[in-house]
Amino acid sequence: MSKIDYSARIPNNVDLAGDRRLQRALESWQPDFLDWWAEMGPVKYQDNDIYLRTAIDTSQEGWAQFDHVKLADYRFGIFLSDPEPDRRIGFGEFKGEPAWQEIPGEFRSTLRRLIVVQGDTEPASVEQQRHLGLTAPSGYDLRNLFQVNVEEARHLWAMVYLLHGHFGRDGRDEADAMLKRHSGDPDSPRILGAFNEKTPDWLSFYLFTYFTDRDGKYQLGALRESAFDPLSRTCDFMLKEEAHHMFVGATGVGRIIQRTTELMNEHNTFDVRPYGAIDLDTLQRYVNFHYSVSVDLFGSELSTNAATYYTTGLKGRFNEMGYDDDHVLSSLSDSMQVPGDDGLRSEDHSALALVNQTLRDDYTEDCMKGVRRWNRILGEAGIDYQLTLPHQGFNRHVGVFGEHHVTPEGQMVDEDAWNRNVDQWLPSDADRDFVVSLMQPVGEAGKMAAWIAPPAQGINGQPVDFEYVKL
Repeated sequence: MSKIDYSARIPNNVDLAGDRRLQRALESWQPDFLDWWAEMGPVKYQDNDIYLRTAIDTSQEGWAQFDHVKLADYRFGIFLSDPEPDRRIGFGEFKGEPAWQEIPGEFRSTLRRLIVVQGDTEPASVEQQRHLGLTAPSGYDLRNLFQVNVEEARHLWAMVYLLHGHFGRDGRDEADAMLKRHSGDPDSPRILGAFNEKTPDWLSFYLFTYFTDRDGKYQLGALRESAFDPLSRTCDFMLKEEAHHMFVGATGVGRIIQRTTELMNEHNTFDVRPYGAIDLDTLQRYVNFHYSVSVDLFGSELSTNAATYYTTGLKGRFNEMGYDDDHVLSSLSDSMQVPGDDGLRSEDHSALALVNQTLRDDYTEDCMKGVRRWNRILGEAGIDYQLTLPHQGFNRHVGVFGEHHVTPEGQMVDEDAWNRNVDQWLPSDADRDFVVSLMQPVGEAGKMAAWIAPPAQGINGQPVDFEYVKL
């Protein structure tokens, strides 16, 4: 089953031809998707040849091929990882029972909502990034942008397949609605706030792919544990593609830091703005913003919904089998920080009610790995500066901190103190205008914009100066 059939109108490895009703429904949805891709996908480059990765197999080895292909001709399809023989539910009240191939009736509406929320994020990011190709710092980066875009658009197909295949008329209506909502649209926005934010520059793009796509990794990882086996297998393969998106973010920020340190040492100054680079204080403010917005995507720390998802087997924890507990959590407790009259204090709750916080804490630990790598670049350059992640309560709009002001260091302050200092903690309009002013396109193969260093190596063994995008 791992081989993908590209001879079909909709490439797939799920024997779509064996279910004529489902095939017809998806083929009816496909033209609307292609219209969306042409209208809301990348601007300008639909007819250029791009060196893209295309999945040809879902097994562990040799799963993709690389070749130049036009964005307008990219073959979006439906790919699931191979089924695990005799797979059992790994957590919750149904732990140990066979995984579901069909959804129990009592969980249909809840699971549909989980799939819709995840699916809605996929086209949203494409819409947020659609203009970035016009200011790409190199052909290498332009290619990476488009690789992210085509895979996020394919991930929409992954969720739409589940909606069409398992939720009847309601699922088809939800699939249609995902093409009608648009990022930042005042009348019909995307469901989650972070996916209505603008991505106007490449610093924002790199931090989005590092922090917000990493949230996607943890949400998909939690859904991969689901008792609903088709969802689990869908998310398993999506995670394989998602890894490249986070690589783009981690290395992109690292290359910005590398170039900044070169100019700092060359001119013996922390203020590299006059030399056309992004200073470290500005970078820290952007890190604060993108991390805090992404943390909100995990929802409230204390969540009855998350507890219900876990108990019913719909959504687990990331790498559920890596936890050394009973995978039921009904008798376990954990602590959380909450704001109080005298500052932050610790409060105990059941581990089941804090599943969202557990997922977020794992995410934060993962984010710190990249921050430590970025700080090593600074250390190796002899720069006395450390990038940090802000406190979990900083700039929050969801959860227990949503109505409070917390500094990056974790100190509670009043609204006046927040307003006086916010431009030290979050990007100001002047910061954003400066970063946007650097975004001048560089198209010649092997050349880079002045504010970013070249990558250590090219894609798929190709040299850095390979013609990744045929202009």
